[in-house]
Amino acid sequence: MAAKNLKGIFITFEGAEGSGKSTQAKRIVAYLKGIKKKVLHIREPGGVKISERIRDILLSLKSRRMSGECEVLLYMAARAQLVEEVICPALKRGDIVLCDRFLDSTIAYQGYGNGANQRMIQTIGRWATANITPDLTLLFDIDAREGLRRAGSAKDRIEKRPLRYHQRVRRGYLALARREPGRIKVIKVDGDKDAIHAKVRCYIDKLLGL
Repeated sequence: MAAKNLKGIFITFEGAEGSGKSTQAKRIVAYLKGIKKKVLHIREPGGVKISERIRDILLSLKSRRMSGECEVLLYMAARAQLVEEVICPALKRGDIVLCDRFLDSTIAYQGYGNGANQRMIQTIGRWATANITPDLTLLFDIDAREGLRRAGSAKDRIEKRPLRYHQRVRRGYLALARREPGRIKVIKVDGDKDAIHAKVRCYIDKLLGL
């Protein structure tokens, strides 16, 4: 599997718990459909049957004894299947693909947050994603404590990790944004949803030449 002949646009939405990225992604889907763009909205981990089954294992409270290495590899496995079944075909057709989380999430959560080797994550990640890199990544940045408050009571194994873990995840995301400012655009979650949507739309309109 190799990333070639991709005519579409790949946009990812990243952010910690409670950042509102999923809500903003849905609003952009509605906007793009409203201007007659062919758009596909998917989430990670998941999006296809095999990946959704892996998602259940990853997030289950019954998986508390999962090792860090196993966690990384399961995220990669779910991602590889999604890329093979959905992302590559859609990009080859020329669609706009919006993905709620991608490889940056694994670097932030499992690398910075959980201490997994980041170079290893990136190496395996390039293989699992067929070297597909987002054309644009929107990073919704929020204070970790406030994000967890907004998210409400923790529901899955990752959300239940301590505050210091989520603070490391946030620092990891911001480090990635400093490393790749051309691709990763930081959007501070400090205004109302309409104001944030306007910022998101501005970045996407610029990318699409609208």
